[in-house]
Amino acid sequence: MSDLDVQLPSAFDPFAEANAEDSGAGPGTKDYVHVRIQQRNGRKSLTTVQGLKKEFSYNKILKDLKKEFCCNGTVVQDPELGQ
Repeated sequence: MSDLDVQLPSAFDPFAEANAEDSGAGPGTKDYVHVRIQQRNGRKSLTTVQGLKKEFSYNKILKDLKKEFCCNGTVVQDPELGQ
């Protein structure tokens, strides 16, 4: 028989990059974005989004959401939580 060069794949960890990024930030420092829906009356509801990074332009996000979903919206300044 002929001698074949067969290379067996080494152990591959698909989550290696994600684990490396998480370990650099420290334990328990995950940033969450909270989306809450509050029922008003009938079919009306109020949706609040909290936890977006400050690097984003809230007004541009709001403008796109208003166009996409044909609804109204506002950015509220809160003394405790910020915008």
